[in-house]
Amino acid sequence: MMYLFDTDVLSNVLKKKRSAAMMARLKAVPRAAQFTSAVNAAEIYFGVFRKESRADLLRSYEAEIFPRLTILPFDFESARVFGRIKAHLEGRGLTTFEPDLQIASIALAHKLTLVTGNTRHYKGIPGLRVENWLI
Repeated sequence: MMYLFDTDVLSNVLKKKRSAAMMARLKAVPRAAQFTSAVNAAEIYFGVFRKESRADLLRSYEAEIFPRLTILPFDFESARVFGRIKAHLEGRGLTTFEPDLQIASIALAHKLTLVTGNTRHYKGIPGLRVENWLI
């Protein structure tokens, strides 16, 4: 199975009290099956640049986390999936935060399982496989 890691999972890797269960599962996944998206990277960078002392954190993401993952763009196929899903959700009176919908669209376009602790953000998205490794 191949996985797209959400922002909360990526940030958990660098926490002092990170999830031991998540780290064990992560180590069992071959690097070729580990992905994140440019949308997740943007969320990470936003969080890093909001901090006063960011140099070490920035270095950790850029030297330890991002090089180990394939970072997928929000491309044409992802945009097509995004449009289809957003129309589906709106037709049912549901809304989803647009960056989360972009992340879900990338996962669907590439047939990846989304790993997140924020499963409620992705509720109701048809066909999306979601796993919570942070519990």
